[in-house]
Amino acid sequence: MPRGSESFREVQWFPLRRTAVVLAIPPCAMLGVLVWQVVLGHPWGKQPMSNASVIGWTVFLWFLYARLLTVRLFTAIRDGVLVVGMRGLPLRRRVPLSDVSSVEAVTYDPQRDYGGYGIRSIRNGKAYIATGNQGVRIHLADGSILIVGSQRADELLAALTAFATMFKRQP
Repeated sequence: MPRGSESFREVQWFPLRRTAVVLAIPPCAMLGVLVWQVVLGHPWGKQPMSNASVIGWTVFLWFLYARLLTVRLFTAIRDGVLVVGMRGLPLRRRVPLSDVSSVEAVTYDPQRDYGGYGIRSIRNGKAYIATGNQGVRIHLADGSILIVGSQRADELLAALTAFATMFKRQP
């Protein structure tokens, strides 16, 4: 698929050390149930699931775990639109640059200011944060705010500023 005139592109991985361990608990527990019930032949609980259900749920949970580990924050500016979202999940936001009223660089603490990484609801908007502590605050014409975390915040700010002035609505 052609990318059109893309002026900025960044893909960021999430810091997953502790999160990966927590996310692994359900599939590991289900794998234990599978070994106990299907391999060793001991029914699990008073009303055990069928072996097919145990196998199905185990495969599903491991697939889901692998999928969540590959989620990345994607940011691009192409054809006059800022696209930010989670690659690997159907979560994407498109903002026409004509809707941008102002942009500014920000430094933040992801835990203290937004409660962690990912897509976070903030007052009057959303924050998309994957790693690091720098990004861009985008004020939109409708009064909402969009925070986009970036390892290349200066480049993102420059690209947004250049396009925002080019696509600025005339009063």
